[in-house]
Amino acid sequence: SGLDAGQSKEKFLEDYMVSEEKARLCLEIAEREIKLLEDIDENDICLYVGIPFCKSRCLYCSFVTAQSAEDHSLIPHFMKALKAEITAAGRLAGQHNFRIVCVYIGGGTPTVLSAEDLSKVIGYCRDSFDLSEIREFTVEAGRADTIDNEKLSALKEAGVTRISINPQSMRQETLTAIGRQHTPAEVEDAFYQARKTGFGNINMDVIAGLPFETGENFADTLRQVDALNPESITVHTMCIKKGSRLHERLGEYALTDAETAKRMVDFAYGFMKQTKRHPYYLYRLKYAAGSLENIGYSKEGFECLYNILMMQDISTVISVGGGGVTKVVGPDKISRVFNVKEPREYINRIDEMIERKKVIFI
Repeated sequence: SGLDAGQSKEKFLEDYMVSEEKARLCLEIAEREIKLLEDIDENDICLYVGIPFCKSRCLYCSFVTAQSAEDHSLIPHFMKALKAEITAAGRLAGQHNFRIVCVYIGGGTPTVLSAEDLSKVIGYCRDSFDLSEIREFTVEAGRADTIDNEKLSALKEAGVTRISINPQSMRQETLTAIGRQHTPAEVEDAFYQARKTGFGNINMDVIAGLPFETGENFADTLRQVDALNPESITVHTMCIKKGSRLHERLGEYALTDAETAKRMVDFAYGFMKQTKRHPYYLYRLKYAAGSLENIGYSKEGFECLYNILMMQDISTVISVGGGGVTKVVGPDKISRVFNVKEPREYINRIDEMIERKKVIFI
């Protein structure tokens, strides 16, 4: 709005009744984002590819993902539909002279796919879009039990520059309680494999306020993750989402109270400062513990541009795949069109998914 830092802070404090510490945090992130976005223009857009498959569904997850062996038999049909949608979306991007600056493959868990299928997905993107000027190419390798050397090599050879390995917690009791089928040791092994493969930009996600966890449990997770030395760490606040197993069975779990969650998030902020990682993007979700936020922390030069562009509604995002949300950022309004989430629906209605995007880009 043209305000300087002091005026912006005053607006946070007086108009929105934000605390002093959160106002400072917002300004710190805003000033960093402004520098990172200096050379982004209206034709610079992002490409998102949604892979709606997982090995298992986490306790807190509300995403529609396919997890059984029967569901995974859909993958060949999903791949065929995805190729068709990527091809059509690439034509749209070319017609509008868009420049792809970021590619992000998320899910679900994309690394549920085989190495061959991962290579195919990236190949479809490269065949359909001009990716000669992209600044980053991220793939969520979120679950340690879906990562192996063959897949990592396939991603590296295909030009992926950034991956995310997400333990959420490094406490085995917590991992078991939330339905993740990997161990802390497997997280470490996956990280070291990724380093050995040549990945020099790795993010790791953790969650503050997971059921049954204390402040010390969370602090210990941060220390173990930091010991691996990832370039960025994203700290999410536990969120009870409608549609999750946690929401359906609230009485069975010891939830973290708001004050404890706040202490965890505050500890993370101080810890990240000590380890030379700065906050670079922030967003909030409904039903988060203590109404707290999710914050991405990064070493200098390793900020994820896609996260900033997508969360700040700055750039158009073309989304393909299960659950993708295409967003067209115009001078006066933002328009969105949604892909269906369930894999069978996506496969059966792929022509509709393609047509929806044609309409929004007219």
